[in-house]
Amino acid sequence: MNKDIAYSILELAIIGQDKTLAETLSHTVDLAKAADKAGFNRFWLAEHHNSKAIGSSATSILIGKVAENTSNIRVGSGGVMLPNHSPLIIAEQFGTLGTLYPNRIDLGLGRAPGTDQETARAIKSDFYQAAMSFPDEVEKIEHYFSPQHDHVKVRANVAEGVDVPIYILGSSLDSAHLAAKKGLPYAFASHFATQHLMKAMEVYHREFQPSKVVSKPYTLAGVNIIIADTDEEAERMSTSLYKMIIGLLTGQRGYMEPPAEMTPQLREMKSHPSVQNMLKYSFIGTKETVKREVKQFLQQTQVDELIAVTNTYDPDARIKSYMYFAEIMKELNAEE
Repeated sequence: MNKDIAYSILELAIIGQDKTLAETLSHTVDLAKAADKAGFNRFWLAEHHNSKAIGSSATSILIGKVAENTSNIRVGSGGVMLPNHSPLIIAEQFGTLGTLYPNRIDLGLGRAPGTDQETARAIKSDFYQAAMSFPDEVEKIEHYFSPQHDHVKVRANVAEGVDVPIYILGSSLDSAHLAAKKGLPYAFASHFATQHLMKAMEVYHREFQPSKVVSKPYTLAGVNIIIADTDEEAERMSTSLYKMIIGLLTGQRGYMEPPAEMTPQLREMKSHPSVQNMLKYSFIGTKETVKREVKQFLQQTQVDELIAVTNTYDPDARIKSYMYFAEIMKELNAEE
């Protein structure tokens, strides 16, 4: 590394067993406050639907709540799944947020539905047509945020000229091509979609065309982080994550379970190729263990920013893990 690496948080507001949505969202705000003080660059919320364990469905509303309770950290979407929405409405929502919280709101845009096919059709009957038109829909968003045009009949007046940076999110090569062509920052969902990370980064850097937004490529990558005082404690905390992912892969989705012993059966299941592939970029252990693995990841990918995803059952343990991660990033940046 020869540059300071920014560090951020991706939040899904995971609902634990025997926890309410209200409690979960309160913990989300508590985490954002702690991250604000610890020097995290941004706090993004992800849009998901029809998943009882994920509380971040109404993404723009939660962004406003987090921004209201923090002072410096950037807050945004990681991302808004644009085919679910009208570009005009999204521009109005984020233009309003950008006005209320100047220079702090990000708009990350993704193409996926963030849900199953049946729910995607319930959200928007022509979802798949909108998904195929994703590049055009992004361009509409950019148009609505541009300075006002009196001759245009349909305008997002509250968004015109408001500074809300747009990021392209993705888990495939299509998103890399688009982000490079438009000269926009590119965030890859490597916390769960690991297969195409390196190729997508190579495509983005090779094809990048400078724009008014950024003059050179800017990349972000998601990683799963669980840090505790001992490797054994971190492994125990990780059982909640592994059970959630195994449930996702086997169609048995449920609330996040409390941590438990890493049984031989669970250890065997977490070693399954599907689980290993999905959680390839998961760094679990003490500060020393995770620091070594994060450093290796940064050297391998050369990304500009890491977005950490820490899904644990206990909210206090989660904040503690994120604070350790902030310490790691400060130490790594100080080494350069």
